[in-house]
Amino acid sequence: MILDLLLPPPPGRPLPGPLLAELTALYASNHAFHTLTGDFPDPHDIRPEQVAHALSEEWAQPGTDVLLARSFGHLTGIAITLAHHPDPADPDPWIGLVLVDAGLHGQGHGRRLATLVEDRFRAAHRTAARLAVLDSNQKAMAFWTALGYEVIDRREDRQLKRPCAVLRKELTAT
Repeated sequence: MILDLLLPPPPGRPLPGPLLAELTALYASNHAFHTLTGDFPDPHDIRPEQVAHALSEEWAQPGTDVLLARSFGHLTGIAITLAHHPDPADPDPWIGLVLVDAGLHGQGHGRRLATLVEDRFRAAHRTAARLAVLDSNQKAMAFWTALGYEVIDRREDRQLKRPCAVLRKELTAT
């Protein structure tokens, strides 16, 4: 698996059509996840312009990286990270999203993608990572706790006020 940093397009320029089509297919394959999150009006009909808008909102946050995972040239996943949480008392980088093509779930792609994200944080001399999991997403909770993340807090997410668990993992040297 190869991880590439996706830079935002220049102002007024869209993402290249073929890339946006790949990203839309990836997001659309995860309709069960999007049903839980409510991030799209119809999780069974996710449109390219909605994905482009969602990514532009991510890039609007300082310190955001959008990372694309490819395996044998095919887009298998996306990770969105935040170098610093908006709360200045929170010292850790955050994993905002890890999304793997739903047709590839259970094959280790998510684990590899999460490991690559952690390795990027380690390379930047970060000693821990945090993320939030919606209380209604038990599948994600099982995934992240299996990777060594521990619940450290419960609160609402900042954007939509949904109940979440905040998880943290110490990033020891590999």
